[in-house]
Amino acid sequence: MFDARLQPWLRRMFDPLAAPLAARGASADAVTLAGFGFGVAASLAFCAGAFRLGLVLLLLNRFADGLDGALARRLGATRRGAFLDIALDFAVYALVPLGFAVADPARNALAAAVLLAAFIGTGSSFLAFAAVAHGKAPAFPSKGIYYLGGLTEGGETIAFFAGFALWPAAFPALASIFAALCLVTTLTRWRWGWLAFAPDVAKGGDG
Repeated sequence: MFDARLQPWLRRMFDPLAAPLAARGASADAVTLAGFGFGVAASLAFCAGAFRLGLVLLLLNRFADGLDGALARRLGATRRGAFLDIALDFAVYALVPLGFAVADPARNALAAAVLLAAFIGTGSSFLAFAAVAHGKAPAFPSKGIYYLGGLTEGGETIAFFAGFALWPAAFPALASIFAALCLVTTLTRWRWGWLAFAPDVAKGGDG
């Protein structure tokens, strides 16, 4: 919901950091892969019940996610980079609730399963819209694919993940709330897709 408004601020923060890395030959793909490593490590920390460590690792994952975009803007975006960015982000988003489920199955497993099911809705609607729409969203011109917004975007996801880590006993409640918000996002995106890709009746075509 807030990602488009955060983009200019994030660019001002990350673009100066990308300049010296680009000068030293760092690649955006390498930063993306390193960030994914931090995300996997965060999930493992959550599995082990090391929630504060997991949060630090998750924030490093998000830092790398911002930095790889800045490097891509400086060095030139690639289709492989766009693919890695979204595919690995979605993997990390799934690994976080999994970590909490493993840490305390009796308390967290059901809520984690519900949240993962909700993520299927938000993720599939996001990618399906991007695949059909092609191009880029006006609010996110620097993204590698059509970036469809909604009630729950990256900023909200990280806020809830941080809440999981800071108050692990509240995971079932927080995950359930987040899953409900994700359902609203999914239904909204389905509606947008229904309207955006409606058949062109005047031309007699099917969209």
